[in-house]
Amino acid sequence: MSAAPIELPRWADTALVPLVSVAAALVIAGLVVLGIGESPLEATALLLRGALGSAEGIGFTLYYTTNFIFTGLAVAVAFHAGLFNIGGEGQATIAGVFAALACLSLATLPGFLLVPLAVLAAAGGGALYGLIPGWLQATRGSHVVITTIMFNFLAATLSVYLLVEVIGKPGSMLPETKEFASHAILMPMHTLLAPLGVKLPATPLNSAFLLALAALVAVWALIFRSRLGYAIRTVGANPRAAAYAGISPARITMVAMAISGALAGGLAVNEVMGVQHRLLLDFTAGYGFVGIAVALMGRGHPVGVALAALLFGVLYQGGAELSFDKPSITRDMVVVIGGVIILFAGALDGLFRRVVASILRIGRSA
Repeated sequence: MSAAPIELPRWADTALVPLVSVAAALVIAGLVVLGIGESPLEATALLLRGALGSAEGIGFTLYYTTNFIFTGLAVAVAFHAGLFNIGGEGQATIAGVFAALACLSLATLPGFLLVPLAVLAAAGGGALYGLIPGWLQATRGSHVVITTIMFNFLAATLSVYLLVEVIGKPGSMLPETKEFASHAILMPMHTLLAPLGVKLPATPLNSAFLLALAALVAVWALIFRSRLGYAIRTVGANPRAAAYAGISPARITMVAMAISGALAGGLAVNEVMGVQHRLLLDFTAGYGFVGIAVALMGRGHPVGVALAALLFGVLYQGGAELSFDKPSITRDMVVVIGGVIILFAGALDGLFRRVVASILRIGRSA
């Protein structure tokens, strides 16, 4: 007999439960650091200083955060439809191919036309690659988890073929395209803010960060303030009730997966057009999988996704700086910390919901 679900106030479910799970994960990480002979407090201070203690560190942190916002939103939209999209890596890869093709083939266009068209191409490529698994589940019963896993590998294989045989840089031994034209790339944030008198060091942070912020607002409006969003949430909560109300679960499944894929394409925009300025292999670097943890911790809400993305941005940048200052604490240790947070936010979510419920009961009885 299954246990009854734990009912919590909305604020506690969206804020307190993730906070408790992150705190517990950091305690475990602190014990690991202590076990290798280092001070957890010193390590935490170094990590935070590396991520947030300078303009350069903040730039790198927000650059990572941009990637995690896009991939976290991609997973969150699918969650609301009752779908588990773990194909963000593949969808971003195909989005990168589309963006590169647009930047290379439309290079004669002026920048004010080329850049938006390339961004739309990336979103369209990601949407198409997300739509196919959605269509397979809606019409053929193929589970979206299985198909998105398979499509990640297919996208990686396709990108290798294209970079080696079709669009690769002539004469180059590396699987990459030639560099995009200067008017086909996103403006770095330090360049964008310079005319306003804001002097920032050069970092990978670029105007894709502004697109990520816009995506947060757009997803909030879509999910919580639109008829389509209501239909998505209804299908996610109860497909049979949705069908009884006249909502097509098959159509919503395909639409939600297409939107999810388009959001994953934001990762390609940030990396391909904003940082690398060319298409190369493995530019996704696992950001798509981290997006799963970001969506879980953020409870699928754009505000929560933004905060969770910032947390992982701090871990990525602060962890890199920490490994320089403390060679005994390697980048692998930071990966372990992220893994523990993912474990606690996902698999042990029910445990921390019970902990929070107990805390609230004690608070009410006090």
